[in-house]
Amino acid sequence: MSQSTRRLFTVFGLTFALLAAAGLVRPATAGNIWFEGGVFGSAAIRGYDVVAYFTQGKPVEGKSDYSHKWNNTSWRFASAAHRDLFAANPEKYAPQYGGWCAWAVSQGYTASIDPAAWRIVDGKLYLNYSKSVQSQWAQDIPGLISKGNTNWPGLKQKLAAK
Repeated sequence: MSQSTRRLFTVFGLTFALLAAAGLVRPATAGNIWFEGGVFGSAAIRGYDVVAYFTQGKPVEGKSDYSHKWNNTSWRFASAAHRDLFAANPEKYAPQYGGWCAWAVSQGYTASIDPAAWRIVDGKLYLNYSKSVQSQWAQDIPGLISKGNTNWPGLKQKLAAK
């Protein structure tokens, strides 16, 4: 192995170690398919309140005081009322594709999300990597949801196996 190759592996290894130490990269919990966003601990979708998308029409950060454990994941809410709505019917509020980027899932892989890049379609919450990616997704929402629905079972199985 050449010296430059060893340096490259060392740089990658140190970078990964630093990111892991900072909580920016973390392994998935066995059986957990929900996007948690390691920077914010282990709360689903970076700790944002999924009910607020439906009731307030905007992303709102949740509080650890109002959390609920569902599907092996902690969900945060802005209020006890939102937590209780979610607890009564989590499937109604939980984002599609485990909270992963809808556009990425339509392309056959998973990517993190920006809680500000969202849309409710037919009563279901979809999140995207960024507002720019969301613009791409918005060009063919029905077609990309169809592709995402086809790809998601296999991706979900891979995530659950980690």
